[in-house]
Amino acid sequence: MGLWTKESLQAKLFALQDLQYQKFHSSLLPGVENIIGVRMPVLRKLAKEILKGDWQSYLELTISKPSDFYEEDIIQALLIGTSKITCQERQAYIRAFVPKINNWAVCDLFCGTLKEAQKYPQEYWQLLVPYFESNNAYDLRFASVMLLNHFTSEAYAQDALELLHNIKHEDYYVKMGVAWAISIFYIKQPQLTLPLLQKNHLDDFTHNKAIQKIRESFRVSGEDKEMLKALRRNKESYE
Repeated sequence: MGLWTKESLQAKLFALQDLQYQKFHSSLLPGVENIIGVRMPVLRKLAKEILKGDWQSYLELTISKPSDFYEEDIIQALLIGTSKITCQERQAYIRAFVPKINNWAVCDLFCGTLKEAQKYPQEYWQLLVPYFESNNAYDLRFASVMLLNHFTSEAYAQDALELLHNIKHEDYYVKMGVAWAISIFYIKQPQLTLPLLQKNHLDDFTHNKAIQKIRESFRVSGEDKEMLKALRRNKESYE
């Protein structure tokens, strides 16, 4: 198909529907009630098919409007992240797409597809930093998960940890994103991350959850896990 429309994509998605998977995936995304139920490998294959045609016309017609279904956002995320376009063009699409993100699954999938950030780290760093000043939960989740995916090198780790440390938001998925990011930074850059765990003004949940996630990793030694256990705050262990 050369030209995709919102209607033709929705028809294709329903033709690929798996009701058993819909039930399972909906259980992972409480509050998200517009899931058709299409498995991720199938969505990836469909995105590749769309990329063979006039995908940009489809994206430009839909990217600024709320999607009817969860899978439409997944497809748009895959198109933006995997298409062969310039860094500047992709970043324009990213800025247009981020306001649509309203659940952790779309957010985390999108961040994982933006592998170009590793090729153009300075450009993507400049893109990300303003999102840390946002009060929107999924702006902050997006920025945090981008850091753990693409900015764990020594060159960026210290500044990235400072940005994570300064996030103040009560949303559960923001706190989990920050905790997850800190745990990955500890695994990749333990000497830079340990001082943050020893002394910080993170809320107790985020602090303890970061330590929990580090201690669950097979890439952390038993000795380090015991040391980190002593850094948990006593109000709640979250384990």
